[in-house]
Amino acid sequence: MKPIKILILFFIVTGLAPNPSAAQQGQENQGATSAVKWQNLHKGLEFGVFRSPQPSALGESLIRIVRIDPEYFEFKLLMASAIKNGKALTVKQWCRQNGLVAGINASMYQTDYKTSVSLMRTKTHINNPRLSKDKTILAFDRIRPDVPRVKMIDRQCEDFNLWEKKYGTLIQSIRMISCKGENVWRQQSKKWSTAAIGLDHQNRVLLIHAGAPHSTHDLINILKQLPLNIARSMYCEGGPQAQLYARSDDKEYEFVGGFELNDSEAVNSPVSWPIPNLVGISIRK
Repeated sequence: MKPIKILILFFIVTGLAPNPSAAQQGQENQGATSAVKWQNLHKGLEFGVFRSPQPSALGESLIRIVRIDPEYFEFKLLMASAIKNGKALTVKQWCRQNGLVAGINASMYQTDYKTSVSLMRTKTHINNPRLSKDKTILAFDRIRPDVPRVKMIDRQCEDFNLWEKKYGTLIQSIRMISCKGENVWRQQSKKWSTAAIGLDHQNRVLLIHAGAPHSTHDLINILKQLPLNIARSMYCEGGPQAQLYARSDDKEYEFVGGFELNDSEAVNSPVSWPIPNLVGISIRK
């Protein structure tokens, strides 16, 4: 619990405001009142803001989503373990240092601050070879041209042994919305911020960030009700580590997570936490 106590003190003493800037926040609040309001960042890349029906002790309850057409963007898995003397970076730093236009947490990680909790690998590097009991695997960097550029494999409906041979990059995590469109997360009393990845029925990728604390079960139901046409999704990270970054030619967005103290109090992290693994995109050449 020590890191959480330090974060709370830092937030109160310094008075640092959570990202984004006040001007950007005003633009988002205006956009959030519209059911379908997308801002074009690049061709095939959109940024949307939606208001959650659940109130938040943080004073706002917005869900930010970056929607990506894989035909225009190349997906990349960046890992500190794949770099000599590699270290964890914030999502914003990962993106800036690697020329990416958007990024999000790849998955939860172990206490060594490098290894994913489940399977994570590319063609050239294995971060974790273990296939856990979790049902969902995000797959991209396709080996064959007759499969989707990005796929969310659901082991309940699909043969992973067949599909894994068709993609170079695999990231396993906890399923949120199943291949049958079901909310498979049981209700819990605890709430936290969430970073997640989803696919819609047009096979566009959704990078999802809920800054205000929600129970994961409730967040899934909200995502299913939003005009996203969401088909599948998986959990990437929660709490102050959960981050989302995106940029256009003239705008930059960075969002960080927080945590609930009790039923009436919640705190946003005043700074972005370094993370070891990131899913990002660059413009396809």
